[in-house]
Amino acid sequence: MKVKAIFLPLLALSLLLVGWHFAVVWTGVSKFVLPGPIAVLHALLSDWAGLMTAALATLKVTLMALFFAVLSGVLLALMFSLSRTFEMTVYPFAVVLQVTPIVSVAPLVLIWVGIDHVERALVIIAWLAAFFPILTNMSAGLRATDRNLHDLFRLYRATPWQRFWRLSWPTAMPYLLASLKVSGGLALIGAVVAEFVAGSGGATGLAWRILEAGNRLQVEKMFAGLVLLSLMGVMIFYGFALVEWLVLKRRMR
Repeated sequence: MKVKAIFLPLLALSLLLVGWHFAVVWTGVSKFVLPGPIAVLHALLSDWAGLMTAALATLKVTLMALFFAVLSGVLLALMFSLSRTFEMTVYPFAVVLQVTPIVSVAPLVLIWVGIDHVERALVIIAWLAAFFPILTNMSAGLRATDRNLHDLFRLYRATPWQRFWRLSWPTAMPYLLASLKVSGGLALIGAVVAEFVAGSGGATGLAWRILEAGNRLQVEKMFAGLVLLSLMGVMIFYGFALVEWLVLKRRMR
């Protein structure tokens, strides 16, 4: 089963690339509209150093935003679990942040933070995209604890810290790990959107390189940047999937 899980996607990808190549050759479509996979590979290899530098810049923003999203989401969810009144007061504002399009907020964040602190603005925008799933999943996890176990802990006079660390946290852990797979991709999307909005204002990530290639009609380089972004997203998702599997497998021993 594990071999199939790896082999089948690779086979589908290979067939897709072969079909893409022959479709471009047979239709004679211009490379300014759709370059072939060989041209994209050549663009990727010819500008490998520059694209990787940009990819690392985007990845840095993504991971920083995800770190702050986890920190703020977990802490706020914990406060929600301690005070229903606080949750009813603050949660609607978290919903507002979630439903407000990032594209509309990004220019304001860049103005407020200042053009001299572009990376800080990028992290804030990416954090806005990644924050809500962690908050909601962690809140659900903390509410999922067994009430009978709560009563048992009180019966044995466990401290609030012991109840949290030995009961609430283990129960919420699967919810948090599942949210990381979603928020990791959202943080990457937020970072890319922020770089697009920042434009030439100091952004150095992959989105800026894609914009630059588009302005020069280097479509194959645009595809190369998209390939790297896709690979980053896949690595983030399956990286957290691996962490989830390792943590939960260890807990079930």
